Order: sequence, then structure tokens, then C-alpha cells
Amino acid sequence: MSFVLHKTKSDRVIDTFLYIFLTLFGLATLFPIYYVFVMSVTPIEVVLQKGGFVLFPTKITFEGFAAIFASKVLPQALKITVIVTIVGTAFNLIVTALTAYPLSRKQLPGKNIVLFLIVFTMLFSGGLIPLYLTVNATGLMDTIWALLIPGLITAFNVLIMKTFFDNLPDDLEEAAKVDGSGEFTTLFRIILPLSKPIMATLGLFYGVNHWNTYFAGIMYINNQDLKPIQVVLRNMLQAQNVSQELMVQNPALVQQLPPETMKMAAVVVTIVPVIAVYPFLQKYFVKGFLLGSVKG
Repeated sequence: MSFVLHKTKSDRVIDTFLYIFLTLFGLATLFPIYYVFVMSVTPIEVVLQKGGFVLFPTKITFEGFAAIFASKVLPQALKITVIVTIVGTAFNLIVTALTAYPLSRKQLPGKNIVLFLIVFTMLFSGGLIPLYLTVNATGLMDTIWALLIPGLITAFNVLIMKTFFDNLPDDLEEAAKVDGSGEFTTLFRIILPLSKPIMATLGLFYGVNHWNTYFAGIMYINNQDLKPIQVVLRNMLQAQNVSQELMVQNPALVQQLPPETMKMAAVVVTIVPVIAVYPFLQKYFVKGFLLGSVKG
């Protein structure tokens, strides 16, 4: 026997209002990204003809992208950021899983004390100066490890992953022990394959954080070859001479190119990878976050 739920007139009005509101909100969110892309591919003469505001470009040029990739600085910064994002996210997930899994076991001695110390770090920080002195004393300054080690683990993400592990059936671990599996075998062969939602969710958190890393780049890195892309982008946006800031190998390539076009092209290069990756993780995102936030 099936029941059909009929919506009342007021329900349909509310649904229509919500759809309209969410559509307008989505368009308002996407518009800045669209406008930056349009400005990056629109010739300067078209921009001047339109009074500095172009919504639908009549002509398209990719000279801005050619100019920034012909530079010495931005491709190197992009390379460093990609390495830090991939390697750093992998390290983050491994260390977070190795921390959260023992804390999810009921028989772990002193588990409550460790959890208290983890939560304590979320409420009180050691401060910026001790962090800088620690990085300096450990010899991480001006190395790529300065972009990886200080943020290797996040207390909030540990708690989310621990809660997800808490929701997994205890029978899985007991069956693994009966089969002679050790703790590491149980974690990497059984637990983690069942934890794709939370791994994808936290991987997105860690990955976006690494991609947008700026603070570590200005605090710990003086070597221009190790600067992440966000630091280079900020310097580029504030520079009076963009071609000089980027050390373009062929100045003639940007001689007639307005600085704003190159700046917009650099912004597009910075945001596109994150936007491109998110759709592949979206199906895991909500599920993993909810399962890792609420213990059933």
C-alpha cells in the first residue's frame, strides 16, 4: 500500500520561493568567478569600449595566460603548490587516520586524557611566536617541509574521523583479529577502504587548505623558488610592474598587454584546479561530513 503526499498551495508557493532564492544565490556566488574569467580573455580595447565592464565578450584572447606561463615565477609557484597539495594531503590523511583510529577503540588506555589534550588545543593556542621559533629551531625554514609539517594534523579533523570510525561495526575489528590481522592490517585493509566518504571529505579540507596556503609562505619561505602560488599572486596583484614581478623571459610578449589582464589570468589559474576537483568529491562530501559529525 503506497501513500501519495499532495502538496498544498502554500507548500508550492514556499517551494517556488526557495528555488528562486537558491538560484539567485547560486548565480551571485558564481558571478565573480565568471567575471574574472571574462576579464582574463577579453582584449583591452573591448574593455575600454565597454567602459571597463564586460559581461559578454565579443572578442577573446588568451595572451594573458600565454604571458603568465612564459614567466619564471608563476609556473614554479604553481609547481610548488601542486606538490605541497598532493604530498601534504596524503601525509595529512595518513597521520589523521593513525591518530583517530586508536582513539576510536574503546579499550585504549588513557584515551580520555588524549582526547582532552586534543580538544584543549582547539581552545588555546601556543601563539605565533612559539610556532615560528619551533619551525626555525627544527631547521625547516626555507624548505618545502615548512609548508607541510606545521599543519600536518588538525584537531577538528581528528575528531571528525574518530567519530566516523566510532560508527563502524565492532564486528569488523573482531573478525579481523580472528583472522590474525594486526592493528595496521585492520586499519589499512579493512577500515580505510570502508572510510572513503570521510577520507574524501577531509582530503578536500586539507587539499584546499594547502592550495590556499599563504601564511606559511610569507612566514617561513624567503627563497623565491619555494614561494607558493598564493604568495606570488598577492605580490602580483600589488605590483606596479607585473612583467617585472613575474620575471617574464620575453618582455615583448607583455609590452602591449595591460596588467589587469595578466592579473585576472593568474587568478583564474589559481581557482580553476579547486573548482575542477570538487565535482568528483561532491558525492562523498555531505555523506562523509554528516557521518563524521554525528555519532549514531
